[in-house]
Amino acid sequence: MIPAPPLALYVHWPFCVSKCPYCDFNSHVRDEVDQTRWREALLADLAHEAALLPGRRLGSVFFGGGTPSLMPPETVAAVLEAADAAWGFADGAEITLEANPSSVEAARFGDLARAGVNRISLGLQALDDAALAFLGRAHDVAEGLAALDTAQRAFARVSFDLIYARSGQDLAAWEAELTRALAFGTEHLSLYQLTIEPGTRFATLAAKGELEIPDGDAAAELFEATAAMTATAGLPRYEVSNHARPGAESRHNLAYWRYRDYAGIGPGAHGRRGGLATFRRKKPENWLAAVDRNGHGIESEDPLDTHTQAIEALLMGLRLAEGVEPDPTILDEAAVGRLVTEGLLARSGPRLAVTDAGVLLLDGILKAIVRP
Repeated sequence: MIPAPPLALYVHWPFCVSKCPYCDFNSHVRDEVDQTRWREALLADLAHEAALLPGRRLGSVFFGGGTPSLMPPETVAAVLEAADAAWGFADGAEITLEANPSSVEAARFGDLARAGVNRISLGLQALDDAALAFLGRAHDVAEGLAALDTAQRAFARVSFDLIYARSGQDLAAWEAELTRALAFGTEHLSLYQLTIEPGTRFATLAAKGELEIPDGDAAAELFEATAAMTATAGLPRYEVSNHARPGAESRHNLAYWRYRDYAGIGPGAHGRRGGLATFRRKKPENWLAAVDRNGHGIESEDPLDTHTQAIEALLMGLRLAEGVEPDPTILDEAAVGRLVTEGLLARSGPRLAVTDAGVLLLDGILKAIVRP
């Protein structure tokens, strides 16, 4: 029997230290948190998932959410100890924590590393002070780079993210910023094009005509330059927005994109477990009350039929440069053949992949190739 692939665990820490202009967790700003109660609740939520996913090994743990780098190291260590006891870690397990690049959070990196975190994902977002102010970030470039330096001394594996295709940013400016970013020598970069999400401050500015981002052709030029520069630097694109040295890809995110099971614990955490889509209660107090009452924070567990699972696997897998082996029953073969001829899709045996030319048209490609 082929053993099940390693399990991924997502731990959502919802609390933020300040309001954010483009996320939906602004209601989660807290001055004080009962850390002991929260640690016990996370452990109870984890134990519930472990009982439903027996006999698995953990390949990765990801601490994300609001400001997880302000999670007490004791809580991080307790979660990892419980996860190890419940499942056991696979060889080379990846333990990632998201962090804002502030001096306050950077001061905790050593303690977090000693608690068991071995990879950090740092939200730099820009190497330009005006851009950071526009994005609503509390840090400036100097503070962010100081945090990056601290992270590189504390952790063997470091990633950071940047947002490009910003208002007023042309190709030369982005190439200069990316050249600087690549010079820091991290093993992984997440490079996202700015998108306007409904209900955000950015959407309001765009509606007023006070925010302009590069149009389709300019955005494509920026994307192509990004792919070329990262590949030349030895960090090729392995997913739409993620670039890494070979072997340094985010193992946790690969579990999502390869459509493997993952357990999600903490307020608002999603999961996939044996054909079920799980969702935890989003509001922290509601989640906490549910854990106290039921021993877990689950709000819903929705069965996914095989057709839905096949579509989800295709949606996730086509984000990867390696592509996916799709269920042929969901494909419009005529559409696939046409897009292969047009150079937007590539086929190798049973595997299907989006070409570099097709990446920016991914949403349209997916709509075209899935049978109604």
